[in-house]
Amino acid sequence: MKTNTTYTCTVNTPLGKMTAAAVQDELSGLWFIGQKHYPVVTSEWTENPEYPVFETLRRRLDFYFSGQEGQTWEEEQAASTARNAKGIMAGISVPKMDLCLAPAGTDFQKTVWEILLRISYGKVITYGEIAQRIALDRGLTSMSAQAVGSAVGHNPISILIPCHRVIGGNGKLTGYAGGLEKKEALLRLEGRSLLKNKVLCYNNLSTTKIL
Repeated sequence: MKTNTTYTCTVNTPLGKMTAAAVQDELSGLWFIGQKHYPVVTSEWTENPEYPVFETLRRRLDFYFSGQEGQTWEEEQAASTARNAKGIMAGISVPKMDLCLAPAGTDFQKTVWEILLRISYGKVITYGEIAQRIALDRGLTSMSAQAVGSAVGHNPISILIPCHRVIGGNGKLTGYAGGLEKKEALLRLEGRSLLKNKVLCYNNLSTTKIL
């Protein structure tokens, strides 16, 4: 019998403790403890560290923080794209270890989060570039980069939906719910060079062509 109970657990990472949440067999949240937009815990939340989704999540995060993900990203991303034509509305399997994501949000937020999922490991994109892509897809002349920024900032599944790969138009690290020091650490882990909270050479390496 399926249940709508939200199961939670605390996950240890090199950047600090995180709270994970899952409903049924899907991951619905992953937040750094104390971050901006941290969820309000309700009576419907049940602590269950042994829940199978969290076992998979731990392996997934261990793989990411080990630095191995970049070595297999292109191959796994291609396979993931083929497996997941339905998109985030029905849950998307993250490359490696069959972890299904189910973030709750508006249709616009989910559109932005789908784009984030297609940013290659180690690449970056600007808020403005995401806005341009959405405007083009919708046949609009323009789209607010601020609206995109709000959707990026409210991403409920940190790291796995890689909002840390979105930067300002001048290459500067602007905004990250978990704190800019964590955003910088994640980008450095993925091989990006930074100086004074600014990504170097981002014009040459940013992924305006999203896989």
